[in-house]
Amino acid sequence: MTTTYTSYKLITADLQTSLTRVSEQPDVKRETEYYLSKIGSIKSIDEFFADSRLYNYAMKAHGLEDMAYAKAFMRKVLTEGTEDEAAFANQLSDTRYKELSESLNFAKHGEFATGFERAQKGVVDKYARQTLEVSAGEDNAGVRLALYFERMASSITSGYSIIADDALAQVVRTALQLPAEFVATDIDRQAAYYEDVLNLEDFKDTSKVGKFLERFTAMWELENPSGSYDPLTVFQSSSLTGISTDLLISINNLKLGGR
Repeated sequence: MTTTYTSYKLITADLQTSLTRVSEQPDVKRETEYYLSKIGSIKSIDEFFADSRLYNYAMKAHGLEDMAYAKAFMRKVLTEGTEDEAAFANQLSDTRYKELSESLNFAKHGEFATGFERAQKGVVDKYARQTLEVSAGEDNAGVRLALYFERMASSITSGYSIIADDALAQVVRTALQLPAEFVATDIDRQAAYYEDVLNLEDFKDTSKVGKFLERFTAMWELENPSGSYDPLTVFQSSSLTGISTDLLISINNLKLGGR
């Protein structure tokens, strides 16, 4: 049987070839061609939401497929943008919302937002990477976690960055062999522990990230015999799943003083 680490290395050894292979899959190619043919003509958030294929493509590209139903929530994310520190996306611990708002920055650029490369090729590249990770996870959830961690590692700036992202936290807890009960401890203590035992600057060094993932994949195989792990749980939008969109916005408004 191919190990988690071997599978991960086979994909990343020539990542561009892996991404190209994914991009050429008929369903991916079809949706990408549609996206590129239409997105440049979209001039407003209303037009973007009106085309469900475009909307769903962009949501999947940013790993937010499970939140596609929450259009009122997503409209607030895009409408407020990211320029203001108090903007909705900046108040959410899950950085994927901020990334989407920056890719399709209607708040800053208005009708010209979709003309930028980040709204076109940038989103297409994200879609291919996301599809690659999801596909890898169908065979081995540990490989998907490793690919995700590799992509996101440089964004880790504190212990709280780890805690805020369930998938990152799963990788770190597994690599450090922390017991399941660790997640129930005080958040501040968790963050302090991560910052004490890890050199977070190492996560900006690709070779050191590789070493960390070698450790993670070895521990993963010991802790997760085949078929014993649900690969979807940690990739759902952090603590948002199953909660009413209107309730989420109401809670956020209260938190932000009624904005």
